[in-house]
Amino acid sequence: MSTWRDDVRDALGGLRYGARSALSARVLQGAAVEIGWLTTHLAMYPLGLVSGSGTPSHRLNLAGLTPAQRGLLVSNVRAAGTPILLAHGIIDNHTVFALMRRQLMRRGFSSIHTFSYSPLTLDVRRTAELMGEEIERICVESESDQLHVVGHSLGGLIARYYVQRLGGHERVHTCVTLGTPHQGTVAARLLPWPLVRQVRPDSDLMTELAEPAPDCTTRFVAFYSDVDQLIVPQRRARIRHPDLAASNVRVNGVGHLSLPFHGDVVHQITGVLAHLDEQDTVA
Repeated sequence: MSTWRDDVRDALGGLRYGARSALSARVLQGAAVEIGWLTTHLAMYPLGLVSGSGTPSHRLNLAGLTPAQRGLLVSNVRAAGTPILLAHGIIDNHTVFALMRRQLMRRGFSSIHTFSYSPLTLDVRRTAELMGEEIERICVESESDQLHVVGHSLGGLIARYYVQRLGGHERVHTCVTLGTPHQGTVAARLLPWPLVRQVRPDSDLMTELAEPAPDCTTRFVAFYSDVDQLIVPQRRARIRHPDLAASNVRVNGVGHLSLPFHGDVVHQITGVLAHLDEQDTVA
């Protein structure tokens, strides 16, 4: 059994590995963008605490729509009407999706919801059960058989667990993850918090997610960054499972916190969700 000192040594070794190119122009530029978005998000964060999980956004007709919005509704009304659930990361709230929500609405998606959980959450599995309850509520209210989930960081792991281990593949058509530790992160060895221990590479949660999932039909798209500060090494944000229909999309020079705000990432997500029947579409 590894000791706490062994865990710290391994984590520091992983962080040194991830920092070898830290002085490159690309990484420094990404860090500057990260600081800018972090400053903006910190200013918005209290609004999420006051407003809770936010009210769902709905668009029911063509009145006042832009050509792009009308195009999606006319060309694929099913895609436009499929609900979308946004799930934030640890110690965060729904304000991290402010830009993405706005862009999805501009593209013509008509039903956007957010899933929030407490920063005191201790277990991915239990939170995934709560997500499942929220998804059932949305499906009943919207009279939709399926929806999409977009999860940032831990939110993506919660969504994956729901889909892969709790039968959520019957409800989730597409699961998009942003900077999610699908294979764990060595950086998690630095903190003894129970929830953080679950995202260590050798945790029982990671072992469970590696088990066979032959019946899982959900389409997965995992965005991972080559300069992600929290996923060490960064390739661990990719999905590597023989039973999952997964596409891994590398993003260059974008920090962990910036992923939900990054214009190109958001554009690609709107493209993915606009093509329900194309498994490998990343536009």
